[in-house]
Amino acid sequence: MRAVGLHEDVIAVTSRAFATASVLVRSGGEAFLIDSPVFPDELEILPAIAAQAEFNVVGVLATHADWDHLLGRYSFPEAPLGAAETTAARLINEPGAAQRKLRDFDEEMYVTRPSPLSLPGAQKLDTPGFIDIGEKTIELQPADGHTADGMAIWVPWAAVLIPGDYLSPVEIPMISEGGSVSAYIATLNRLEPLVEAAEHVVPGHGGPIDAQRALAILREDRAYLEGLPGSALPLARRTKAQREIHAKNLTRL
Repeated sequence: MRAVGLHEDVIAVTSRAFATASVLVRSGGEAFLIDSPVFPDELEILPAIAAQAEFNVVGVLATHADWDHLLGRYSFPEAPLGAAETTAARLINEPGAAQRKLRDFDEEMYVTRPSPLSLPGAQKLDTPGFIDIGEKTIELQPADGHTADGMAIWVPWAAVLIPGDYLSPVEIPMISEGGSVSAYIATLNRLEPLVEAAEHVVPGHGGPIDAQRALAILREDRAYLEGLPGSALPLARRTKAQREIHAKNLTRL
């Protein structure tokens, strides 16, 4: 796991699993954890990282309901979970889905966890909308298309965008069950002005990147989606895993 300070109030954490990103955001005496690392040792050490940097975590936010973004309460079990209304609905409508996916991952990777994943009802957040943290306010934007649910998070005073599973330097756009190409493109269009205003972007997978690179990825991803089914994969994302994602995308057109 790697932790990098992007701003005095923002720490980006990248897991060893899928380069999954999580972000600590602070204002005043309060902090949020957005998304989560994956492995138990990463989740165990995260409170110490937060405490050493004086990030008092009072809430956990999830950009969407995929299992690898829902593990934050292993680190902060007393913190309430907040998510977009669409994500809260997905958690209700798919009971046990995240737990089953986590169990499959753990069995494949020989991972033992201290307890089963507990997902109490998420506090529903409006998207578009705002949420206060300390003395400041975070902006929330809807971010569906990858899945049927999701939100992107804009931290204006730090100029950091946390878009969820969009703008990844290591993954092509992935249209999962419930997602759609049209909704994904609409989300990219919605994110574009925020990317242009950002100093850093922290996509769900791949680690933090600067805004110039994120904008280039956004344009590549939009061209890829608009060109389906005949699109070529972006040059830097043509691995076997990305070809498999592309094949699955073609089944969802």
